[in-house]
Amino acid sequence: MTRALSSIACITLIFLGFSKVNGQLNSTFYDSTCPNVSSTVQAAVQQAIANEARMGASLLRLHFHDCFVNGCDGSILLDDSVNITGEKTAGPNNNSVRGFDVIDTIKSQVEAICSGVVSCADILTLAARDSVVALGGPTWTVQLGRRDSLTASLSTANSNIPAPTSNLSALISSFSNQGLSTQDMIALSGAHTIGQARCTVFRTHIYNETNINSTFASSVQANCPLSGGDNNLSPLDLQTPTTFDNDYYMNLMSQSGLLHSDQELFNGGSADSQVTTYSNNQNTFFTDFASAMVNMGNINPLTGSSGEVRTNCRKPN
Repeated sequence: MTRALSSIACITLIFLGFSKVNGQLNSTFYDSTCPNVSSTVQAAVQQAIANEARMGASLLRLHFHDCFVNGCDGSILLDDSVNITGEKTAGPNNNSVRGFDVIDTIKSQVEAICSGVVSCADILTLAARDSVVALGGPTWTVQLGRRDSLTASLSTANSNIPAPTSNLSALISSFSNQGLSTQDMIALSGAHTIGQARCTVFRTHIYNETNINSTFASSVQANCPLSGGDNNLSPLDLQTPTTFDNDYYMNLMSQSGLLHSDQELFNGGSADSQVTTYSNNQNTFFTDFASAMVNMGNINPLTGSSGEVRTNCRKPN
């Protein structure tokens, strides 16, 4: 943790103009309308992680799964209703994404200080950054001004979010479809330095595939039997599962990636060089991750008069 924290001090980054939406979002969007929003979100995230360290990874993942479905618009937060089929039951999300109650708590606290001003999409984006920082990772300046969608897309959630069974080509394509580079993809995959995965999504990798360290596979098999135990959890990074560092890339180099899609980043392909760089230099990983998070947060936001600012993140106004 000390190594990671010491790196933060020299990596306070401001990234502007990274995407096609440059100029629509800005870091000072709420300075006059809700000046305490950032500190409010940060305090709530820190409390949630203090209650459960795993929550940091869950909040980061919520932001990712939101942005890959029609942009960073808070659509993943919408519950099913008579008029809306939400994204929570999509294959990549069902019994998997979590942290909705934490977002509800943050939203209620923000509404108490400035009602109807801050979007759920912006709260998700801030919470993702604050989660990374709370677990020892880099910080960056979050661009703000997103508005919330009025609807969701179950079908797009099923098709756009990359699967843990994806090969390298599919991963590159999936991120490219969102305007993200291969470098962004490899850096963002480093989010798997925190959090856990369910047995059902990595069973094939640890039992049937060859690009995996046999000792590592055996250690994980103890908690993920050939049948049953589908929801048993294993850390994505066995060494430091609640510390944001570069151990994920070190694991890949020793063929100890938990997911098939993880190990695809170091399997004799075009991503090997970048993985090697990150495994050797945590500061480079932190810098690239921060940049990639800004890029991801800029995927097709609703701005201006589009969408709305929901007062309840689970339903349109």
